[in-house]
Amino acid sequence: MKVLIVGGGGREHALAWAVVRSEKVSKVYVAPGNGGTAMMGGKVENVPLPAADIEGLLRFAVNEQIDLTIVGPEQPLEAGIVDAFRDAGRKVFGPTKQAAQLETSKVFAKEFMRRNGIPTASYEVFRDYGTAKEFLEQTSVFPQVIKASGLAAGKGVIVAETCDDAVDAIDDLFEKRIFGEAADEVVIESFLKGEEASVFVVTDGADYLFFLPSQDHKRVGEGDTGKNTGGMGAYAPAPLVSGEVLKKVEERIVVPTLEGMRKEGMPYTGFLYIGLMIENGEPSVVEYNARLGDPEAQVVLPLLESDLISVLEASLEGTLNEVSFDMKAGAATTVVLASEGYPGSYEKGREISIGQELEEMDNVMLFHAGTSFDGRKLVTSGGRVLSVTAVASSLKRSIDLAYRAVGYVEFEGVYYRRDIGAKALS
Repeated sequence: MKVLIVGGGGREHALAWAVVRSEKVSKVYVAPGNGGTAMMGGKVENVPLPAADIEGLLRFAVNEQIDLTIVGPEQPLEAGIVDAFRDAGRKVFGPTKQAAQLETSKVFAKEFMRRNGIPTASYEVFRDYGTAKEFLEQTSVFPQVIKASGLAAGKGVIVAETCDDAVDAIDDLFEKRIFGEAADEVVIESFLKGEEASVFVVTDGADYLFFLPSQDHKRVGEGDTGKNTGGMGAYAPAPLVSGEVLKKVEERIVVPTLEGMRKEGMPYTGFLYIGLMIENGEPSVVEYNARLGDPEAQVVLPLLESDLISVLEASLEGTLNEVSFDMKAGAATTVVLASEGYPGSYEKGREISIGQELEEMDNVMLFHAGTSFDGRKLVTSGGRVLSVTAVASSLKRSIDLAYRAVGYVEFEGVYYRRDIGAKALS
């Protein structure tokens, strides 16, 4: 079968890496892909179509007789790519535009959770600077969490430690418009205490299967300091999500979410990402995402023993309860190598050198994100450049192996956190 993967980040490289291993797959196209998918060769080929070009992607899928399209990032989901493909009779994996509102509108998600009794932080919604400022100045409890309702590349969340910080944040969102229309609506919510974790399921709208739980590292600086990013590294499984905690997540969050979406006439299919805050074993929802996380995909996919394509096909056919979904023993860690200056401004076009030693290492994968390859040299093209993933028999060994592999990658201004997974070890 022929598979089209939409997107060009580390998550999409990891999806291509997983999909191409299926005996069912004869060809994998990645649109637009990156330097890493360009270098996979063999059955994998990049297609120069942006992820937001729904018409172009659909035309390509029809012309090339694509058997299955997998949507990686959130932007095409918001644009209705699943609806367009389904209307044209094409098999596509992901939620509809309406169902993807769980991610694309934080206001929708919060109101949905309130309606369906799903544990989350208390909140208020604001549509102008003056009303939000008045609310904050009357609030005595800080920190408060300020969120742009729409998509902001994982950077639209500000934890305001003081009232002044909070007012500065809403000024950035409403007045300076740093996230544009994504901040037409702003959610201000109470700060949840605890530790974050990520849980992913694949679902056909009724049945669901769990990937191993993981933990992302959002802040740019070590010790979880500095600005929010798209993610600086991850590991799985996360010991924070014990079997008991996962059972609570299933009963209190996953089941009522899927039931609520069906009841409200927008059944959710595809990957569902549940960002959690866990305190004393009690989980609450921080956010939903309508796709696999990045960089979490780079650790949960290498730990999947079963054939991913068979699972996705079962999801589309409504037979998830009949398919195996087995995980490998051990653990995986990924370390993100970023461009100097990220998540602010940074230089592009810096040549990347990858040592032969890394390519010869067992159980190490190099997933590309912000890279491009012109047939001769590999260069940086984004803020998050590469994810170095290692799988080993224990978390400590996977961390050590990942950082050893990091030492074989060089480009000017390379930056990475040196404490990925440290929380779990402590």
